Amino acid sequence: MKAALALILIYIGTFLVATQGNSLGDVQAAAQNAPNAQAQAPSTTAIDPVKKADICSLLELAGARDLVKDSMTHAAEQYRERLLETVPNNQQGQAFVNAVISDYEKRFDVDAVNEQLASIYDKHYTDDEIKGLLQFYGSPLGQKVAAESPKIGRELQEAVRVTSGKAAKEALQEAKQENPGVGQNARLMAQGRRFPQQRRGQQPQSQDAAPQSAQQQDPQ
Repeated sequence: MKAALALILIYIGTFLVATQGNSLGDVQAAAQNAPNAQAQAPSTTAIDPVKKADICSLLELAGARDLVKDSMTHAAEQYRERLLETVPNNQQGQAFVNAVISDYEKRFDVDAVNEQLASIYDKHYTDDEIKGLLQFYGSPLGQKVAAESPKIGRELQEAVRVTSGKAAKEALQEAKQENPGVGQNARLMAQGRRFPQQRRGQQPQSQDAAPQSAQQQDPQ
């Protein structure tokens, strides 16, 4: 039981942390390479049909598909926030971001992830162990583990985000103090919207003035 719970938590945690850590550049690179991704993907070893059927039943009992979809939704939220920082804060910019996220959600192949997860289970568990996990997830406790795992995963991701951000900020501040004149303009986060929302009656800023204004708003 402990092994089953640990596997689910590790799977959710690493997936969410990975999506949280992706930079916008990674997202753009992935989008550019998407047409070739399937051709470049390594071939997976065929799974014994009987064992694969057990694994598929296990993944269904464990709610793996819902976990993957939940992770995809979380990733979409992160990508949306990052994209909003790089487009004008108006209806056109919002529509652009909505279109990107909508297309991302359509392109995200949940079935392909489940196939990869089945291969991972096949690699790490024997036939008898899979049957044992099936028995566990068929129990009331196993079903509770499946139901609570997405919630635990989100809380785990938030805990990692807060702790990681605090540690990185403190490390950067100490490095600046120990190395005056070097890296004083280094920042861990974006400086805010590259295109601040224009107020009524306000003249639009020039492209040269926008970065300077953003820098003045965030001196750290």
